[in-house]
Amino acid sequence: MSPSSKSLAPTLAQGMLRRVHHIALNVHNLDASRHFYGIILGLRELTSDEVPTTLKDLFDSGKVANFITPDGTILDLFWRPDLLPPDRNPTPACTGAGHLAFDIEPALFDQAVDVLQQQHITIDHGPVTRPTGRGVYFYDPDGFLVEIRCDPAEP
Repeated sequence: MSPSSKSLAPTLAQGMLRRVHHIALNVHNLDASRHFYGIILGLRELTSDEVPTTLKDLFDSGKVANFITPDGTILDLFWRPDLLPPDRNPTPACTGAGHLAFDIEPALFDQAVDVLQQQHITIDHGPVTRPTGRGVYFYDPDGFLVEIRCDPAEP
């Protein structure tokens, strides 16, 4: 197909997609992931009454945990006990996904890094400072890269 014929195909107009609805991750150890996202990162876990009806059976059988991010995005953790780690060393890119990033107030960034270190979370790199702000990259229990980042501090 030539590039010009692609432009004739229908597309979604900018602005039609409203927001990220949810993010789904497969996890090997649901308890470890529940602790990581709920306790260490402080995301609120949905109660049974808040779980979408489409996930109710999986929730009731202990095969999914659902968290809500501060902006309202749902994070679904699907228990896959046979999930093999992508690599014993999580550093190499192992999926098409790069990382999951959470935003934090600049004044709380150093505290977040301290929490990660006190919890013995494996930090891949950082903290780094860029013109766009500061970031620290680390791994969840399944080796998925997660970032906590903040905008530049205002003078």
